[in-house]
Formats: sequence, structure tokens, C-alpha cells
Amino acid sequence: MFESVSRGGLWRQVVAGVAAVGMVAGVSVAGAQTDTAGSGAPEEMKKSPKTVLITGANRGLGLEFARQYAEAGWMVIATARRPESATELNAVGVRVMQLDVADAKSVAALAHDLDGDSIDLLINNAGIFPRVGTLTETDFDDVLRTYEVNTIGPMRVTRALLPNLREGRGKTIVSITSGLGSIEKNTSGRYYGYRESKAALNMFARSLATELRDEGLICVVVAPGWVRTDMGGPNANLSPEESITGMRAVIAKLTIADTGTYWDYDGEPMPW
Repeated sequence: MFESVSRGGLWRQVVAGVAAVGMVAGVSVAGAQTDTAGSGAPEEMKKSPKTVLITGANRGLGLEFARQYAEAGWMVIATARRPESATELNAVGVRVMQLDVADAKSVAALAHDLDGDSIDLLINNAGIFPRVGTLTETDFDDVLRTYEVNTIGPMRVTRALLPNLREGRGKTIVSITSGLGSIEKNTSGRYYGYRESKAALNMFARSLATELRDEGLICVVVAPGWVRTDMGGPNANLSPEESITGMRAVIAKLTIADTGTYWDYDGEPMPW
């Protein structure tokens, strides 16, 4: 229903109308339910649904994030580089918008379309994982592309959407990192480019948390575990449902006291 809405003002009218219908009829309406699952503020969710924006939602973790937050009654804005090809995502019934986090013009266009809309939770999920072994096997063009998507992408998107986050109630920025980004846990080496991009993402979140703490914005990084997705492969020990359920539980409990922290999907603190 929401895929065809492209401008912030029209989207706000649609949201208001859907929420009003749900309250008058006393029934749940897709995308506007008052289910509080996964929310840290059930009373607020009863008043009106919160909004989450998820990058890289056309598959894997992003797709499961979109499904679970939609089922929990959140207004979901899910982005994909090619929305017209995101068949599974479009079937979820959320608002699908075009975004390439590595393209400055695409990020600016998204921010323009969302001008005036509040966002309670931003999930910087889009990422790539070029699998390389030794340093001699490393393709430096791949390394640069990995930094562009995994590190600079979240920086671009977060900066562009800060006005929306400042207007939101949740004021939370979650960047999906990896256990491979932990310097302390790196006992096996390899995965050049990817490890470094995630370690840099961790530092970005830590710096941003310090900068925005006085405004009440929460900035954290969360590792999803080893998940059976296109990126994680078929031998991973977690399903997308298990990983996202765990991460949503972590996100729901966050307070300003947690800003600048690094978590595993199961709620355990991660070493930097």
C-alpha cells in the first residue's frame, strides 16, 4: 500500500489516516497496529506507532528487520537500491524507498523525500562482505568499495537523517556491525577490508554518541552473529529470525546510558 508514496507530506497524511482508522475501528491495521512487541515504550506505542528506517532491506537481515517491526506495529520505511526488484520486501507491505548508501545523490534524494517526517529509529544495515583470504589476495578496489558501503554509507545516511531523528521520540541510531570488527576478538586474521570497515564503523558510532549525547540521541553498534543469509552462508548457526529477534530485544532496552556501546545480538557486551 505504501510503496507508491514518495513525498514526506503525503506520507504523513497516509500515516495519520491509517492510524485514525485503526483507533476508530478498534482493530489492527497493517503498519499501524498498537502491538508493543519490541518497543521500549508501550504507552507511547499505544498513542501512535513509531517509525523505523532500515537500509539494505531487500534481503537477509534487513528484510527480516522489516518483517518483524511491521508485525510489531511500527511504521516501517525500508530502503533498497532497486525497489522495483525487491519482490519479497514489497510483499511485506511497508514503505519501500530507493537508496544506495554509497551514492551521495541517492542519500540526498531520500532525505528530501522524508523532509519533515520524524524517525524514531534508524538501522544502518546495508553492507557488503567481499570474502578474501590473505593480504596478497586482496583487491584494493574491493576494499575501497567496502569502506564506501560499510563505513561511509552509514555516515552519509545518519548525517542526512539527523533532522528527522531529532524530531522523533526514539532518537536511536543503530549500526549493524560484526564480530569481525572487534579488534580484541581478532585471533584468526583474514577478511581484509571487511574487518577494517566494521572497526571503523564502530569508531564512528562511538564518536557520534559522544557528539549527540547531550541531545538525548542514542548511538550504538550491534553485531548480528553468524546468520544464514547470502552474506553469512548456509553453514551459519543462526537463522535471520533468531538474530533479528535478539537484536530487537537489545534495541528495545536501550537508554541514553547505553549510548556509545557495542552489543552482540544476544544482549552480551562486545569487546572493542
